[in-house]
Amino acid sequence: MIRCISCNEEYDDDEIIYTCSKCGSILEVECDVEDIPRETFEGRRDNIWKYKEFLPVKYENRVSLDEGGTPFCKCDTIGDELGIDLYVKVEGSNPTGSFKDRGMSVGTTKAVDLGVDMVGCASTGNTSASLSAYAARAGLKCAVVLPDGKVALGKLAQAMFHGAKVFAIDGNFDDALETITQLALDGELYLLNSINPYRLEGQKTIGMEVVHDLGWQSPDRIILPVGNAGNISAIWKGITEFRDAGYIKDTPMMTGIQAVDSAPIANAVKAGSDEVIPVENPETIATAIRIGAPVSSLKAMRAIKESNGTAETVTDDEILDAQKYLARSEGIGVEPASAASIAGLRKLVENGVVDKGEKVVCIVTGHVLKDPNVAIDACEEPTKVSSDPNDIKSVIRNL
Repeated sequence: MIRCISCNEEYDDDEIIYTCSKCGSILEVECDVEDIPRETFEGRRDNIWKYKEFLPVKYENRVSLDEGGTPFCKCDTIGDELGIDLYVKVEGSNPTGSFKDRGMSVGTTKAVDLGVDMVGCASTGNTSASLSAYAARAGLKCAVVLPDGKVALGKLAQAMFHGAKVFAIDGNFDDALETITQLALDGELYLLNSINPYRLEGQKTIGMEVVHDLGWQSPDRIILPVGNAGNISAIWKGITEFRDAGYIKDTPMMTGIQAVDSAPIANAVKAGSDEVIPVENPETIATAIRIGAPVSSLKAMRAIKESNGTAETVTDDEILDAQKYLARSEGIGVEPASAASIAGLRKLVENGVVDKGEKVVCIVTGHVLKDPNVAIDACEEPTKVSSDPNDIKSVIRNL
């Protein structure tokens, strides 16, 4: 069943609908899962379909590239420095290099369930890269609308390479989403942006895996980047479903990080307001979260409020510094948007919001090679030497 999060209007799960026809608000899938012992999941392959009872699509139609089961790294170097117990969930290890694969696996499976032949999305990069791969896997046609010149080359290459028809528009992500949404409403394609509640059903498995990775315990806090705001609400949904199933008792404080010039949700949280005011011209080097009007803002605000969480902003300089810090301290290479979670963690510790000794999980959402130009620009040029080993000795002995 699909339910409106604002007026509680209900819709059948075989209806293609993206927003409530009664009040216009966003929708959520309700899973009726009862009496499943948590031992059910043991011994299964470590991907999102381990939790198939919680995924409201037909398992026999699943479209999968073995997504999920991503590394869960205890990061003692950074954790000890900050005085916390830190873990990093490395979503860049998914098949196309970002957390979006979880949602696209379930979303394209729902497309197959519904019998559609074309899917589509607007994207800042990772969504299009993921959807194009899963559409190819499912044998579906795929259309992508991108803001011209605003997408990292690594992501753009993935979308085109997997056979999607890519359209570049003169505008930002919010304009692209408006365009593709109209095409979906006209019946031209099945929309798989995060406004589609089935896509978030795949992403909720991040929260489920975190709990499972910690031995069926909740961390004190989960910190993650926020762009279109689907992921923070999806992770919270996964964790609360596990709580409601009786697998855990405690839940984490959901903490969202946004770039300072693309921060409608963080601005609302800091102002103590329930109203999320869109940012008209969002800007940040972290292209994956360069979004001014997040479609899942209501769900994100609910997740933050229900979990007693918070939100914070970080500058581009803080993001780039955190990107190198994570790579050089822990060996984990991430794209700029992912590093926002680490930048936010450092600021929250400094400001006393994160207490010493907290068990914190940072979600890093995409691989470093998603945006190779930023990574290259952040580093020194290779040191040019002759082939004589003595030339190299003189350098490395001074490192």
